[in-house]
Amino acid sequence: MISVEPGRLLRDERARDWGWRTAVGAVAGGLMWAAFPPRNLWFLAVVALGLLAVALRLGRPRVRLGAWVGFVFGLAFFIPLLPWIGVYVGPLPWLALATVLAVFLAAFGVMATVSMRLPVPPLWFALSWVAVEAARSTFPFGGFPWGRAAFSQTDGPLLPLASAVGVTGLSFGVALFGSSVAWLLVMLGQSYRRSASDDALSPDDRHPLRSARLRTAMVLVVLALVAPVAAIALTPGSQDKNLSPTTASVAVIQGNVPRLGLDFNAQRRAVLDNHVAQTQRLAAAVHAGTTPRPDFVVWPENASDISPLTNSDAADEITAASVAVGAPILVGTLVSNPDGRYTNTVLLWEGTHGPVGRYDKHIVQPFGEYLPWRPFFRLFSSYADMAGDFEAGTGPSVLDVAGTSGPVRVGVSTCWEVAFDRSAQAAVDQGAQILYVPTNNATFGRTEMTYQQLAMSQVRAVEHGRTVLVAATSGISAIVAPDGSITAQSEFFTPDTLTGRVVLHTSKTLATRLGGWPTRVLVLFAICGFLFAIATHTRLSSRFNRLPGAPRGDGTTTKEPDGSRD
Repeated sequence: MISVEPGRLLRDERARDWGWRTAVGAVAGGLMWAAFPPRNLWFLAVVALGLLAVALRLGRPRVRLGAWVGFVFGLAFFIPLLPWIGVYVGPLPWLALATVLAVFLAAFGVMATVSMRLPVPPLWFALSWVAVEAARSTFPFGGFPWGRAAFSQTDGPLLPLASAVGVTGLSFGVALFGSSVAWLLVMLGQSYRRSASDDALSPDDRHPLRSARLRTAMVLVVLALVAPVAAIALTPGSQDKNLSPTTASVAVIQGNVPRLGLDFNAQRRAVLDNHVAQTQRLAAAVHAGTTPRPDFVVWPENASDISPLTNSDAADEITAASVAVGAPILVGTLVSNPDGRYTNTVLLWEGTHGPVGRYDKHIVQPFGEYLPWRPFFRLFSSYADMAGDFEAGTGPSVLDVAGTSGPVRVGVSTCWEVAFDRSAQAAVDQGAQILYVPTNNATFGRTEMTYQQLAMSQVRAVEHGRTVLVAATSGISAIVAPDGSITAQSEFFTPDTLTGRVVLHTSKTLATRLGGWPTRVLVLFAICGFLFAIATHTRLSSRFNRLPGAPRGDGTTTKEPDGSRD
């Protein structure tokens, strides 16, 4: 008979454990990517997070294994999600960012593995998920919110949750739904296997076992139903936001760019001319009676990178376009300030009155509009010095537009800003009746980035109950209704004009009124649960409990070693 060393058996068992968990983490990460636009397979996010929860909890893996599974999930998710980062600058920035974000998922793996040792593991899984989402949306360099679970749900039935608990609450709902269903299936499988060996259990063992598992299963069913039932209850209210006695006629201009790539704005005058020409075509349609006169017109970010504040030719062109269409134009431009630095600016241009309002982008993009640690990062890429030196703007997040049929307060979130909760929140808090997202995606070619960003605008529409106008230089431009549906959309790299009568709102959704409180509360619970689990459910706590004088479970204390065998 061949004997096998116990150490080898243990090593083989650990290798199999690492192997299947790694495979599940990789598959779950790939499914998470597939949930995001342009595929919009929203249910795969639920499946992915359910699989991840099982890999981090089943069999109580060690913390280091949980970190590894989280890291693998992060790589499998972010590498295919973010190739647009390197489309014109090479793979290094793309892979570096994906790796950094995967490190956050490794931290999530640690937090979830420990916290899920507490009762009701799916709850702690979901709390850990949103806590790490909040962390990576804040740090470093202001954070990177791309890939939040909520942004995968634009075509899913859970989307109305955003109107009550915001983006963080929607992400929590997705994670709770997936992990609860997965854990319930695991319990059913375990119960089936136990029932097959029921004869091995004594009568005294059977009833308590079944009773405890039944109670746990009932809790899991309730948790699994929380998000879907809440979303169903919120759906009518979300859809009602598509109706309002107050409306405005709008026009979204997509002028297109002369060529793709980082040097799209080398022909700045051509970009401006394209948007002027498209607006003149709209004016001709208005005068011909085939298109209603808009209350106002919106142009994209960088529509006029020749500042009309300092260039009279650019100012004259914009004035002529505004006069021709008979409506004010919101113009995306760059403005040089007295200190020599630029701001990414939206100017409100009213015909011959010229600029009557201004919004300077508040949240500037690291590695694009400015480069943190410039001497360090230029060591890794020759493109580093192509990053700008923009400064963040201050002041209101809204522009008061004197529309042709009445005043409209427009909230602005320029491009990158729409990913951050605080941008749209500030605009609506300041009375925005409609949201406007000027963006320039020409630097990312025909990649999925535009669709991912458009999904953020759809979620913001539901979150705040506002129409969102997305104006892109080269696509995809869109008009998004307050329920998140797209009522008009352009194509890539073609001139286009989107027109429509849209609803205006002044009332606030519950999510708007709550603001950042759902995030704060959920993160606080996640941290408290993690710390409590460390203190009570880890090897560290076990070692502490074995120290002389430490409390024991029976209320007594551990005795000092005295050589006796008690």
